[in-house]
Amino acid sequence: MNNANLITKQYLLSPAAGKRLIAKALLSSASIADALENRTIVIVAGTTNAYVAEEFLSKIGQASDFSMKNFFRGITLPPVKTPANASSSPSDQNQFLGDVVIVKGKWDKGKTIFDVADSLQQGDIIIKGANAVNVESQQAAIYIGHPTGGTISAALQAVIGKRVELYLPVGLEKRISGDIHKIARKLNSPNASGPRYMPVSGNIITELDAVRLLTGAYPELVACGGVCGAEGSCWIAATGTAEQLEHLDGLMPLLKNEPNFSL
Repeated sequence: MNNANLITKQYLLSPAAGKRLIAKALLSSASIADALENRTIVIVAGTTNAYVAEEFLSKIGQASDFSMKNFFRGITLPPVKTPANASSSPSDQNQFLGDVVIVKGKWDKGKTIFDVADSLQQGDIIIKGANAVNVESQQAAIYIGHPTGGTISAALQAVIGKRVELYLPVGLEKRISGDIHKIARKLNSPNASGPRYMPVSGNIITELDAVRLLTGAYPELVACGGVCGAEGSCWIAATGTAEQLEHLDGLMPLLKNEPNFSL
């Protein structure tokens, strides 16, 4: 491609807009589209995956009974909303309706990853959010609060044991610069406290990957931050052809007014 034909434009994405973009990009994957129709997809509850579940269920016309609220097992809240020294708050199990398990295009309501992990086979897909991502090294990690490893432990049995494909959608607001394996050794040591930390291998999908998947343009993270609700936002510079950036321009109106995730 002639560099003279390439142009660069900058786009601002809030964390919520980024989650929506990631969800749309996942739905555009050929392997996911095939699995959505012919295999089993497990969308493990989480705030980013709430957007993924909504997009997938909308695609198959079954989103009417789904609510993004409470589609999580643990979340990080501002200090003013959490008890002293607490970093996460579990969802109300009386309202938690399970993960989203889609079998050959039909939502199998009420099921969780624990119910279906043993029956998953090669060609099936698990989608699980992450708590940390090193974009440069393509490493991701998940906080562990459960004494036996929680949902990722169940998921990895299927991924490692049966070659089920694992996708890890994670927003750039969760980026870190350190070596995730070194951090895990520190946080999981007998002398540490707080949540444990599990490095996980899979198909990492950030907003940068989403732009590439949806448009073919080359995106870079160039600036971050904001105030008055723009905290955690990212400036992405996308370089590509006029056609590629026109496609991206067309996506922006679908994203820019995405409300912040709320309980």
